[in-house]
Amino acid sequence: MAPAFRLSLKAKVSDNMSHLMVDFAQERRMLQALTFLPVPSAPVIDLAESLVADNCVTLVWRMPDEDNKIDHYVLEYRRTNFEGPPRLKEDQPWMVIEGIQQTEYTLTGLKFDMKYMNFRVKACNKAVSGEFSEPVTLETPAFMFRLDASTSHQNLRVDDLSVEWDAMGGKVQDIKAREKDGKGRTASPVNSPARGTPSPKRMPSGRGGRDRFTAESYTVLGDTLIDGGEHYWEVRYEPDSKAFGLGVAYRSLGRFEQLGKTAASWCVYVNNWLQVSFTAKHANKAKVLDTPVPDCLGVHCDFHQGLLSFYNARTKQLLHTFKAKFTQPLLPAFTVWCGSFHVTAGLQVPSSVRCLQKRGSATSSSNTSLT
Repeated sequence: MAPAFRLSLKAKVSDNMSHLMVDFAQERRMLQALTFLPVPSAPVIDLAESLVADNCVTLVWRMPDEDNKIDHYVLEYRRTNFEGPPRLKEDQPWMVIEGIQQTEYTLTGLKFDMKYMNFRVKACNKAVSGEFSEPVTLETPAFMFRLDASTSHQNLRVDDLSVEWDAMGGKVQDIKAREKDGKGRTASPVNSPARGTPSPKRMPSGRGGRDRFTAESYTVLGDTLIDGGEHYWEVRYEPDSKAFGLGVAYRSLGRFEQLGKTAASWCVYVNNWLQVSFTAKHANKAKVLDTPVPDCLGVHCDFHQGLLSFYNARTKQLLHTFKAKFTQPLLPAFTVWCGSFHVTAGLQVPSSVRCLQKRGSATSSSNTSLT
């Protein structure tokens, strides 16, 4: 504490000059009157009150002892694929949020690209911070996938979760293929596997070459199978795209087949060529959707219930629901012509979507002709 105090000492000499004394009685009284802030205790995270929902995490904690000297709290979190206590060797860094005034905090707008999140919190007063709480791990269930570039039409340029239609794509790739002829196969965005930690349901890149989509099927598939549960993802497409579609398909969808034109796929389709149309398609049957076309669409797939619903991602307005009996695992499927789109994965099923789903077909658009 030396830098915080300064003593003013006065010399006092005896009459016969035999003793030299220093009087610091006043300073001693001042020091004895000082009170020091104690080190705050470690908070306790309340798992029962903490919540993971709607791509948000609300964390609640309490102090083991009453302490009215707490000035603020510091929260740290990081993503992980391991449940249980945090591991000492972890690639993901701790993210820090400072200056929290309450004993709870909500992280919003998250994308859950890993299965769990670690959390810890510490209390701080004006002088010092205490120890971190015992860290906790919360599960963050969400559907995370990437686009499988090996399935994409040669005119589609795939970059992780973004796709752009390129009229010269096929010619450029043919030239590169001829240049590399005889030099062995090299890694390229088309042939490279999806990045990130492989999932047990993630499909190997096996549709390359002759099995990729071709002709007028400007299609690309996701790389992770849906064989159960509920899943949700969103897609934002460029409004000036001439044609755009999204939905789900069986892995067996043929390389020449377009989304919605066979029994192996279900989709909603926007056509801006000549005149604007917005339709739901399956088995080469189409139903016109009498609603403005949103620029961002949400897809909710309940595999066991056989429900595939499409929403305005911004307002959560239900646009259409397919009722089907899925006999094979599904893959997210997309198509675009003269345009581009971006997929947002790692999202949880919104609470509003779950509520609409529970209300049944009373609030959804009937599709008895498109089962």
